[in-house]
Amino acid sequence: MSAEKIGANEIKAKNRQIIYNYIREHGSASKQDIVVDMQLSLPTITSNLELLKKQGLIDTSGKIKNTGGRNATAFTYVKDARTAIGVDITANHITAVAVNLSGDIVRMERQRINFDLEDDAYLRKIGEVVECVKREADISDENLLGVGISVQSLISDDGEYITYGTALNFAKRKREEIAAYIPYRNRLVHDSYAAGYRETWTNKEFQNAFYISLSNSVGGSVIIDDAIYEGNTHKGGEIGHMAVVTEGGELCYCGKRGCFDTVCRAGRLAGYTDGNVEEFFRVLEEGDETAGRLWEEYLEYLTAAIHNVRMLFDGRVILGGYVGAHVGKYLEDICRRVDERNPFGDRAEDYLVECRYKVEASAAGAALFYIDEFLNNI
Repeated sequence: MSAEKIGANEIKAKNRQIIYNYIREHGSASKQDIVVDMQLSLPTITSNLELLKKQGLIDTSGKIKNTGGRNATAFTYVKDARTAIGVDITANHITAVAVNLSGDIVRMERQRINFDLEDDAYLRKIGEVVECVKREADISDENLLGVGISVQSLISDDGEYITYGTALNFAKRKREEIAAYIPYRNRLVHDSYAAGYRETWTNKEFQNAFYISLSNSVGGSVIIDDAIYEGNTHKGGEIGHMAVVTEGGELCYCGKRGCFDTVCRAGRLAGYTDGNVEEFFRVLEEGDETAGRLWEEYLEYLTAAIHNVRMLFDGRVILGGYVGAHVGKYLEDICRRVDERNPFGDRAEDYLVECRYKVEASAAGAALFYIDEFLNNI
């Protein structure tokens, strides 16, 4: 008897999710549309629509015009019915974003402050930035799904502490320490995973992809069948620590020499312009010789990495991070260089793209993990 009840409950939950997703995908639909397309009974659809309305997930104030007879009620998806917050912690900034059920950023707060987890005032600032976004986005406690915290680190199996975090001093920190002043559900998320997931979440063409994050450190994420592949020990996609310089390589923050991070982190370019990536690309476009030489060296390693990733995964390759946000004007040249390495005749222009989300991809991606959790458990 118990098994039968569980089965019935699962069927009801599945039907509710199917109906909700139908309305979400279409934006608005009549009850008749749902009956015809979903092939569910009218009582099943009616009871689930009532429940979704009670939860505030759909709106019934609109009408669908008919050519004859009364206009039907429009059951409309409410994308702001629930919201998640994502926080990105970097060397010089704390950024928080509020993300709705469609993955849209509805509010953002960014404050410049030097990273220092030893300072209680810094930890308080993380909480203050979260509260600022929550207040500005007018999110109630009931409608806040959770707070995802993007960190430049590898995370433990249970998500409770950092197993490796030397790019910044995150090593062995616990979630409860970092989130000491965040009084809501929260979780740690690897920043490269978050940014890559943000890129692929709303783009059905990116079912299989590799995201290369070219920021203060170099990272990556592997997306297979719309899900992050983390590997056996949560190191999947750690492209920054591929050994690419065989002799005399620069010392990496990991303690080894010759890592991809040492030759393609954003600082290799921005170091020429006092740490300003935008300024580097400005002087590069103006024909500055030193900038041109740095860019040539950078591209040799970057295009080799793109080629290797393509050979390994045979999927889309997305260039993101601080540098990836500026490669648009140079993408044709990058594709040409990658094609010269490829023995199979693939054209890079068919699989290599610049990131769509130039700003705060990691923060938004961290929030999406809570959005997914909610959508999968309607």
